[in-house]
Amino acid sequence: MDVDATLADTPLPIRADAQLGAGVESAESAVSLTDVLHELDRRQREHRRIGFIAAVIKKFSDDQGGQLAALIAYYGFVSLFPLLLVLVTVLGFVLQGDPGEQQRLLNGALGQFPLLRDQLKLHSLSGSGVALAVGIAISLLAGVGITGATQNAFNRIWSVPFKQRPNFIFARLRGLRLLALLGAMSIISTTAAGFVGSASHGPVKVACGIIVAFVFNLALFMTAFKLLTAVELSWRVLLPGVIVAALGWQALQHLGGFYLDHELKRTGPLYGVFALVLGLLALLYLGALITVFAAEINPVKARRLWPRSFFSGTLLDADKRALTAAAEVEERVQQENVEVDFDSPD
Repeated sequence: MDVDATLADTPLPIRADAQLGAGVESAESAVSLTDVLHELDRRQREHRRIGFIAAVIKKFSDDQGGQLAALIAYYGFVSLFPLLLVLVTVLGFVLQGDPGEQQRLLNGALGQFPLLRDQLKLHSLSGSGVALAVGIAISLLAGVGITGATQNAFNRIWSVPFKQRPNFIFARLRGLRLLALLGAMSIISTTAAGFVGSASHGPVKVACGIIVAFVFNLALFMTAFKLLTAVELSWRVLLPGVIVAALGWQALQHLGGFYLDHELKRTGPLYGVFALVLGLLALLYLGALITVFAAEINPVKARRLWPRSFFSGTLLDADKRALTAAAEVEERVQQENVEVDFDSPD
């Protein structure tokens, strides 16, 4: 047997130092990614404007803003269909026995909604006292749910302890008192914004619609931010978040008007219902997200809760104050006092 030939044909073993080198390269790539993230975090803390935006995002995450917005959108979505029932019933009382007026309504904005459009085409509207009573009752319950969820969101955003918030009954009564005012302003601003998405109006009417909608959106969010929070806040403190919320909500209103006038009216009965439901759900959730995010701007600015660190290893002064306020929220009775301390970094 030729030993030299056998050894020549045998593959060389993998060297231990080669394996070690691969492991080192992998570790270096992992470390380099961590270093990059820490470098980005350091840079955002050094830039005032970027650091402020990052702090708002951080607080939005700490407050679980997505869940707060989802609850607001849920109650808003639930309230729409009882309101639609009330609208159809009221139209039935007003337009009963007047086919000409019903046809004009069909050719107008309300005729673009699939549910109303099919009802107007196939049947003559007639009012029902029972349907009106049921629709109003469910709408009020859902409306109180909206104001309750919004109060909870704003109080959490401002780190209001539970012991300083109104109890269950007074919170619902407070929300019920504001429901009519906030609902009326929302309807007016949405109606005015609808002119922008319609192709049947000239530039003057479109401009007037934009201005009127923005003014009522400012009033709507200023009233909501101030009266649905359990602490006394000045108008000046609330103004930055109010402007952001008004601009964002108005953009959604214009988008919804465009969608209604150019897309929804072209759909068939079945797909029109799906398009209406999914479109409303998306619109409400995006609107709630914008509202909660805009509300986060005010405490970050008023309490100087920036810059913030995105890594728990290095806690800045703003981090400690924000975390302390978040812990003190859980104080539920007057005798309870939550104290927070932080371990020194190793």
